[in-house]
Amino acid sequence: MSIHLRPSQALRLWQQVSLIEVRGKAPDLTERQLAILLTIYLDPPPHTVRGLAEKLDVSKPVITRALDTMGALKFVSRHRDTADRRNVLIKRTVEGALFVERFGDVVVAKAAELSL
Repeated sequence: MSIHLRPSQALRLWQQVSLIEVRGKAPDLTERQLAILLTIYLDPPPHTVRGLAEKLDVSKPVITRALDTMGALKFVSRHRDTADRRNVLIKRTVEGALFVERFGDVVVAKAAELSL
């Protein structure tokens, strides 16, 4: 099943979801932080700082800073890879899973309101 949106509809959906996010009580994530978080939760693990940096085409310090913020929110946790101590593995958390699920629910609800 594919969904066909005109550009104006796609932008309206993005706007409506963004408005709910900034008005709500959930933490505001930057576009980059949200992209990293969704990658961690939607793509199969394992996730590493190095791998995320390559996938998003940003530096490792950029990923580290975003993970610092998301770690403080308890959306992700980091652990050294026991097989290769140079790697830091990023793990999903219950709090992060709930945030992503709620975010998905907002997108679905707002998409249903669009006149297609």
